[in-house]
Amino acid sequence: MRDVILLAVSAVAALLPGSARACDLALVLAVDVSGSVDPREYDLQMQGLAFALRDPLVSEALVRAEAQVALVQWSGMSRQALTVPWTAVPDFVALEGFADAVEQSSRKWRNYSTAIGELLTFALPMFDAVPQCRRRVVDVSGDGPSNEGIAPEALRARLTAARVTVNAIAIEASEDDLAAYFFEHVIHGPGAFVVYADSYEDYPREIRKKLLREVVKQTAGLAR
Repeated sequence: MRDVILLAVSAVAALLPGSARACDLALVLAVDVSGSVDPREYDLQMQGLAFALRDPLVSEALVRAEAQVALVQWSGMSRQALTVPWTAVPDFVALEGFADAVEQSSRKWRNYSTAIGELLTFALPMFDAVPQCRRRVVDVSGDGPSNEGIAPEALRARLTAARVTVNAIAIEASEDDLAAYFFEHVIHGPGAFVVYADSYEDYPREIRKKLLREVVKQTAGLAR
């Protein structure tokens, strides 16, 4: 019955105005799997992200944007993995399939450092595969500052040249000033912003807020 409902919703969505538009958004969802993230926290991230993708407002916005979405897991230097490749979401069935893949993704690493600049270096060429998308966004989730590899702010010129915006969700489980760090050193581009969660338990609510804001492209600033 659930699949029948999704198919029916998709058929209706295909008839909505603007459904024939080119891709409006290419979105890389980059999830922290460094040593500071324990197995329970990893599960909270993946389940929370899948939950947010299935939210009616988020899912409708992504489908209307005819978005391309991908999932990356990242940790220290040379430890970035494309866990779920670029997936077109022209309808709700495709988006549900992507959410399922996110929820079922196994963890790549457990005991390594935090290299945000290396993540951005990894993500930049990914957008070459989706040149039809008008906006390009890297969505960084993390619970600590970069402590290895190239500094994230060193990528700003390349990000600007590639028209890539970087937003962030700071999970302040053990770093009280992490949102300020992300605001100063990580986010980049027109309308870039930080959302912060007090704990991993708050992550599902805050990542939903972040995804909705990314799709509707609101103004820059620190969101709460």
